Amino acid sequence: MKTIISIIVPCFNQAHFLDECLLSIINQEYKFWECIIVNDGSIDNTEKTAKKWIEKDNRFYYIYKENGGLSSARNFGINHSKGTYILPLDADDKITPNYLNLAIDAFSKNQKLGIVYSRAMNFGSYQNEWLLPEYSFKKLLLNNMIFCSAIFKKELWFVANGYDESFKNGWEDWEFWINAISKTNVDVYKLNTVCFYYRRKEDSMLKGLNYNKEEQKKI
Repeated sequence: MKTIISIIVPCFNQAHFLDECLLSIINQEYKFWECIIVNDGSIDNTEKTAKKWIEKDNRFYYIYKENGGLSSARNFGINHSKGTYILPLDADDKITPNYLNLAIDAFSKNQKLGIVYSRAMNFGSYQNEWLLPEYSFKKLLLNNMIFCSAIFKKELWFVANGYDESFKNGWEDWEFWINAISKTNVDVYKLNTVCFYYRRKEDSMLKGLNYNKEEQKKI
């Protein structure tokens, strides 16, 4: 049986972006995935939009939960997943068709590899390459350079006890990466190609350090 990647898509009142996100998933060259759409208490058309995709492809699944925030929604989705690898993908972002293929190839070449990410592009309010610093664990302790939609071994989620649900205003990804890597000492690899598209919005609000609040939430 082929290795399954579980793609977790939390959605809170973002139905207007969801089609574009899910289209990027169904277009993957690597076919052995499942996508769990987590409706985190939305009051828009999230359920209607998600069910349309479930009817289109049985690799899509839909679950509803009361609103608990991004970390809670990701944990809920991962807890219901069956994949060896996890890809968290927010409902307003998208990935290129080769992302899963390239990640699986990288994992197959290094048994110690635990996290794979890539170069990234901004789109939406403005479009350009999102220039991320090169990874090192020492640098990670000072500044996060791994975006939220890296692909990682599910075992890291268990070791880290999931995403910390007390983080309500961002930073949960950064905390998760530091926690998981420090406890496992896994390798981290950045693909030298753009595989992730991060949606920029005009209503982003500043939040200190080098990133705004939205960026800290999702990097």
